[in-house]
Amino acid sequence: MSAVPLLEVDEVVAGYGELRVVQGLSFTLAPDEILAIVGANGVGKTTLLNALAGQLRIWSGRVLLNGERLRLRRAHDVVRGGIALVPEGRHVFASLTVEENLRVGAHTRHARRDVEADIERWYSTFPQLQQLRRRPAGQLSGGEQQMLALARALMSRPRVLLLDEPSLGLAPLVVKTIFRTIREINQTRGVTIVLVEQNARAALQLADYGYVLETGALALEGPSAALAAHPRVAATYLGHAVTVDATRDTSGSPGAGRGAI
Repeated sequence: MSAVPLLEVDEVVAGYGELRVVQGLSFTLAPDEILAIVGANGVGKTTLLNALAGQLRIWSGRVLLNGERLRLRRAHDVVRGGIALVPEGRHVFASLTVEENLRVGAHTRHARRDVEADIERWYSTFPQLQQLRRRPAGQLSGGEQQMLALARALMSRPRVLLLDEPSLGLAPLVVKTIFRTIREINQTRGVTIVLVEQNARAALQLADYGYVLETGALALEGPSAALAAHPRVAATYLGHAVTVDATRDTSGSPGAGRGAI
């Protein structure tokens, strides 16, 4: 794993109105890594991703990509900077065709030939989308919409892909396909991934490293296999108890993750 983090989140505080949801959160993300963030509903996972994607104002703290501080005031600036979000619930443009959705994903790019090449590239990754290229996105199944949301985000050529609950509402077989594709994108395309997922078991099986978020701060962290073996994680999120403890408990120092700055 590279000693130089690709993404650094430093003491980030974010929320809604007067409500402080993410509370001084710090962590790092290594190049080509898949990082899983798990936790109960309402602990700040989606808030964190929305803040990193420029869709929610960060009250304090900073975010650095490859050592350079990102401007997070406008979402399209973040996309240009190299971060793309696949939101919870997919949010495809229902009245636009599959291909029109993909072109929307490339709205920050100007080289038409490269855009056309990328459309074909993602059609090769998601052959179902190629077959449905002229169909309105609102007529796709949930799994097909999730594939489209992934491909649309990848059209911006992100260095970091933020995934918010990609398994939500999908059948188990479809979830396996989506997660296998996420791993392939990471390994073959070199896209670094932050995965927020309620299905902690699937997330930790996919990821290289994991964090457990509680009340807007980091509570536990570790390599994904070790984190899955932690008794608190196993009992709370995986439905069974174990006795192995090979992770770092960060609950005594809120916000101080693996690579606290």
